[in-house]
Amino acid sequence: MTLRTPPHLPFFVYGTLRPGEINHDAFLRGRTEAEEPGRLADAVLYDGPGYPYAVEEPGGGEVRGELVTARPESYDRLLLEVDELEECVPGDPASLYVRVERDVVRLRDGITVRAWVYVAGPVVAAKLRADGRRIDGGDWPAR
Repeated sequence: MTLRTPPHLPFFVYGTLRPGEINHDAFLRGRTEAEEPGRLADAVLYDGPGYPYAVEEPGGGEVRGELVTARPESYDRLLLEVDELEECVPGDPASLYVRVERDVVRLRDGITVRAWVYVAGPVVAAKLRADGRRIDGGDWPAR
């Protein structure tokens, strides 16, 4: 079995990894080349216990966050650490979050960039759709 190395994509962060939030400095400080505002279309944001969940929903709205480009020498370790933080086991649909490649619009110039996004895993997403609390406007810090 051959493991495919994931591409070095930027991360789209919308919760505790955003600048000024609790996990930003612990995981990202000194490990990024760029952090800039972005938005993810076709998703809604739900308030979870202590952190938000993006749930994919075509035509459902948008989620606001930051596009974070990791320094090349930090990338592989950062990817593993963020997977662990997000309780994401690649390939396991029972994970709290799943890491997916999605198009994110960079707000400064309107350019679409492919990025890693951690969205609610299928079980969590179904529960949130049934009885979760949506965050109007898709911006967690502004809630």
